[in-house]
Amino acid sequence: MATFADHLIDTLRLSGVRRVYGLPGDSLNGFTDAIRRSGEISWEHVRHEETAAFAAAADAAITGALSVCAGSCGPGNLHLINGLFDAHRSRVPVLAIAAHIPRTEIGSDYFQETHPQDLFRECSVYCELVSTPEMAPRIVEMAMRAAVEENGVAVVVIPGEIFGHRADASSWNTRAVRPARSIVRPDDESLRQAAAILNDGRAVTILGGAGVAGAHDALIRIADTLNAPVVHALRGKEFIEYDNPFDVGMTGLLGFASGYKAIKEADVLLMLGTDFPYQQFYPDDARVIQVDVRGRHLGRRVPIDLGLVGTVADTLEALQPLLRQKAEREHLDRSLKHYRKTRQRLDDLAVNDRDRQPIRPEYVAGLVNRLAADDAVVTVDVGSPVVWAARYLSMNGRRRLIGSFNHGTMACALPLGIGAQTVDRGRQVVALAGDGGLTMLFGELVTLIQNRLPVKVVVFNNSSLNFVELEMKAAGIVNFGTDLVNPDFAAVATAMGILGRRVEQPSDLESALADAFAHDGPAVVDVVTARQELSIPPAITAEQAKGFSLYAIRTILAGRADELLDLVTTNVARRILD
Repeated sequence: MATFADHLIDTLRLSGVRRVYGLPGDSLNGFTDAIRRSGEISWEHVRHEETAAFAAAADAAITGALSVCAGSCGPGNLHLINGLFDAHRSRVPVLAIAAHIPRTEIGSDYFQETHPQDLFRECSVYCELVSTPEMAPRIVEMAMRAAVEENGVAVVVIPGEIFGHRADASSWNTRAVRPARSIVRPDDESLRQAAAILNDGRAVTILGGAGVAGAHDALIRIADTLNAPVVHALRGKEFIEYDNPFDVGMTGLLGFASGYKAIKEADVLLMLGTDFPYQQFYPDDARVIQVDVRGRHLGRRVPIDLGLVGTVADTLEALQPLLRQKAEREHLDRSLKHYRKTRQRLDDLAVNDRDRQPIRPEYVAGLVNRLAADDAVVTVDVGSPVVWAARYLSMNGRRRLIGSFNHGTMACALPLGIGAQTVDRGRQVVALAGDGGLTMLFGELVTLIQNRLPVKVVVFNNSSLNFVELEMKAAGIVNFGTDLVNPDFAAVATAMGILGRRVEQPSDLESALADAFAHDGPAVVDVVTARQELSIPPAITAEQAKGFSLYAIRTILAGRADELLDLVTTNVARRILD
C-alpha cells in the first residue's frame, strides 16, 4: 500500500509538476523519499529555503504552470516566507509544502514549533493544516486548485508523520489539477460606455501592466484606432514595448519623462491590466477607464469613471469593434517626439565614458542588452540594477524580465535565476545582481555548481546599498549605514569553480561579458560601478528637491565634502563634457 507522500507525488505528477525546490529535513523525509522513489519528479536542492520559494516563483513565471517548493518544520518552512510573499504578489501559481512538528505535540511549545497556517496566511490564497490523513486528499486538491485558478500561493501544512501514513488509491481518487480555460469580459452595456468615453476623448493615453500578457496584438490595434501613446508599468515592459510603434516608455519612479508626460497630458486614460501604485504619476483631470480581471483592484489607485472586469485580451477583442478610428494625431505625435528625445538622452549615457573609472552602470546594462541572447531570461535585484534593467534592456517578445517588482525584496536575482535556469538549462539566464543583494544569499552560488546551472551573474559592485543612498539623498539625510566592504566576487567565484571575471576598466567590460555569456557553465562578472550615479525619476517633487539641497548642506557640515564632489563629478561634469 502506498504512502500519503506517494499519492501526493502522483497528484503533482499528473498535474504537470516536474520539479520540487527545497532543503531536506527530518519532518520532510517521507516526502523527499517519495520523490526519490518516483523517478519522475526531481528534487532541486538549494542552500536556503528562501531560494526554494524564489526559484519556484521563477519556474511558475516561465512555464505558466504550477510549481512547488518545500520546507521542513519550524525554521525550515519559515525561511520560505519572503520568497512566497514575492510569488504571491507577482501572482504566479506556487504550492508550498510546509512540514510540521508531530501532531500530538502541537500547542506544547515543542522543539521548532511554529504555527505555519497562521504565518503564511497573509501571503497565500489558500493555507490549511492537514491534521488527519483522511483530510489530506481534499486539502491538497483544493490548495492546488486555488493556486492555479487564482494565480497565487497555496500552502499545505503537513505534520511529518502523515507523509508516511499508508493509504489505498481509492481514498485519494487521484486526478490532475489543471487551470480552467475561460472567457472573461464585461457586459455589452459596460463596453458601450467605455467606447463612448474613448471615442469622445481628444488625447487618449494607454497605461498597460502585466495583465497585457497575451494581448500584445490587440493592444497595438486599439492604440492604432485611438492614436494613443502607450505607456507601460515595470511589470508590463516585457509584454508591451516590443514591436510597438506607439510605445513612449515607462512611467513611475524608475521610468521616463516621456511616459510621465503622456499620462499627465491625457484627457482619457485607459488602464489595462495594471495596478500601478504611485498616485503622483496619474493625471489630475482625465477620465479614467480601468480594465482588470480582479474587480477588487478597480479604482484603488486613482478615482475611475468606469471599471471593467475582464482579461485584457478578452475585453479588447470585444471593445475594438465599438471604437471609431481617430484622425487627430497631435497628442500621439507630441508624445512620440518627446519619447525619442528622452530615449536618446538615456542612450547617450550608456557608453564607455572615455575610459573613466568607475564604470557607468548604464554602460553595463547597455552591453548586457546588446550581448545577451534574443531569448534570454534576465532576472534583476531590487535597487539600482532594476533601474538600469528597466531603462536599458530591450524586450522583443522572446526575452523575459523577472524580478521582485511588487514585493520589492533584495536578494532575488540569483535565486530567481536558479529557478529560470532549472526550467531550461539550454536557455541563457542572466542575473543582474546588486552587491548587497547577492551577498544576502551568497551561498546560492554553490547551488549553481551543485545543480550544474549555467546562470551568468553580473554584479553591479558599487560598495554600497546604492538605492537606499538615493532615497536618503532625496529625503535630505546624510548617507549612513550603507557602506559595503566587498570581497573580489570574481575571485570568490573562481575558488568555487565558477568562471570569474573582475572588471575595473571600462575597456575590459565587453570582452568579460562576452566570455561569460559564451562559457558553458555558471559565471560571475564583478563590475566595479559608479557609486554616485543618480537615477532621477521622471518627476521631481518640491520635497525631493528640498531634500537634495539639505543633503548637500548636511554632507558638507558632516565633513564629507569629498562625497558631494564625487556626486557632482559623476553626474554633472560628465554631462557637461558630453
